[in-house]
Order: sequence, then C-alpha cells, then structure tokens
Amino acid sequence: MSSKFGSQNRNFSFVKKARIFFIFSLIITVLGIATLAIFGLNYGVDFRAGSSVDIALKQDLSGRKAEIEQFLQEGGFGTPVLTIGSDRITMRFDEELKDDKEKALKEGFAQKFDKHASMEINTVDAGMARELQFNALKALGIASIGIIIYVAIRFEWRFGVAAIIGIMHAAFFVISMFSILQLEVTLTFIVAVLTIVGYSINDTIVIFDRIRENMRFAKLKTTEDLIKLVDDSIWQTLRRSINTVVTVVICALSLFLFGSESIKLFSLAILFGLICGAYSSIFIASPLWVWLKSKQKKAAAKSPAAS
Repeated sequence: MSSKFGSQNRNFSFVKKARIFFIFSLIITVLGIATLAIFGLNYGVDFRAGSSVDIALKQDLSGRKAEIEQFLQEGGFGTPVLTIGSDRITMRFDEELKDDKEKALKEGFAQKFDKHASMEINTVDAGMARELQFNALKALGIASIGIIIYVAIRFEWRFGVAAIIGIMHAAFFVISMFSILQLEVTLTFIVAVLTIVGYSINDTIVIFDRIRENMRFAKLKTTEDLIKLVDDSIWQTLRRSINTVVTVVICALSLFLFGSESIKLFSLAILFGLICGAYSSIFIASPLWVWLKSKQKKAAAKSPAAS
C-alpha cells in the first residue's frame, strides 16, 4: 500500500538517523575550528598586503620553472608563490612591488623568457586588505540575515533557523577544507561561498516547501507522525535535489579539470560546497526543524495542563 506522502517501503529514516549525522557534523566543525585556530587561512594578495602578477604567455614555459625561480631570486624579487601553466603564470608576492621593481620585472621577464608576454600587476596595501576582509564578512552576514528574514516570512521562524544553520554548516565546511589544505583564499573564494549559500538555500527551500504542502493534509498527533511526514517529504524531493547537484557538480568539475589556473580554486570551492550543501539540506536542516517543531508541540501540550 502506498503512503499519501511517499512510499512506505522506504525503510531509511533521515530524521531517526539524524543523531549520527549531527555527531559527524559536530566532529567536522570542531576539526575545522581547531585547524583555523592553528593554521588559519592562506590569504591571497586580495586580503593581505602584497602584489599579484598575472602573465599571459605566447609560448609554453611550464618546463622552465627552475629558471624562472632563479631569475626572480637573482633579480631581488624574493621567492613568491609561483604557479605555471601552459599559457599563464601567476606570482604572489608578500610585499608590494614598487614602480622600479615592476619595471625591472617586466623588462627582465620579456628579455629572458617571452618578449610577447602580457603582464598585469595588481598591488594591495595593508589598509585595502583589511577593508576587503571586512567587506567580505559583511557580505556573508547580510546574505545570512536576508535568508533568515525571507524563510521566516515565507514559512515560519523555525524553518529560518534550521535553514541558516544548514547553510552555515556548508559554508564552514568549505572554509575548513581550504584551511586544512592551505589553499589560497581570494575574492573568487568569497564569490564561491556566496554561490554555495544560494544553491544550499535552494535545496533547503525545495524540501521545506514540500513539508509545508504535506502538512496541509496531515494529522500530526505525535512526534512519530511528524518524523514520518518529513521523511516522506525528503524522499519525494530527493531525486530533484540529487539531479540538480550532480548537474552543477559536472560543470564545476569540468572547470576544475580543464579551466584556467585562475578559476581552479573557485571550481574546487564550488565542488566542496555543492556536496556539503546537499548533505546539510537533507541531513541537518530538515531533522533540525523536526526537533524545533516537536519542542513547540510539547510546549503546546503542556500549556492546557498548566492552566
């Protein structure tokens, strides 16, 4: 016999297994906090004082990395973070390159390696770096507040709380992975995190909308009824969630494998975030709403007795 809200032969309960996923997520969160406290984030030049050099090449220099490093050391440029592709080179200097250094770098590189190369140099001072960090945090904060308000108005505040915790879990997972792997954090990383927030809330809204729709026809007398309704709602939207995530993952993976060096970290952040965002929507946000809703029902049941 089929259920009104889903097939009864689906024995796996997302809500009843939530404790396992909550513990797993708590462990990941603690590890992330510890990693951030010990290692911090590997900020790129966008968020700390220094200079970034992007060189578009006309010839392949991927096999001459040692020569380029020697040229930089002998020229007094130090040892920047150097990434060499078949058609592009990026350099990240911890110190600002002054006008004379910029001129020497351009002329020396053209003379020794590729006279037709196109070089772009971006310099960020300490004050600008601090301002960019603050603006990035402000953008994340405003996005989070906006999501809470939107979900609370469209649904109820419990949906808003559950949604924002799930979204922050996905975003923090990406931040933790970049800290653990010491990957460079630039402005494109912030764009990736905001994109992840958007995709994650989309997944969550789809599930919450189905829960709300099913509640219109349900008689929820016990917590078990509530768990059954949420499990059925997740199963009904699971195929859509998986198809959406897989489609975008394929695109992000293609960009990571075949895209230029400048978007590889952006693609990697999107990959981390999409997978964790889907996980958070299904295994964190939805069971958390059940917990909040069951607390409300218990409080409402006690009120008549107390009066």
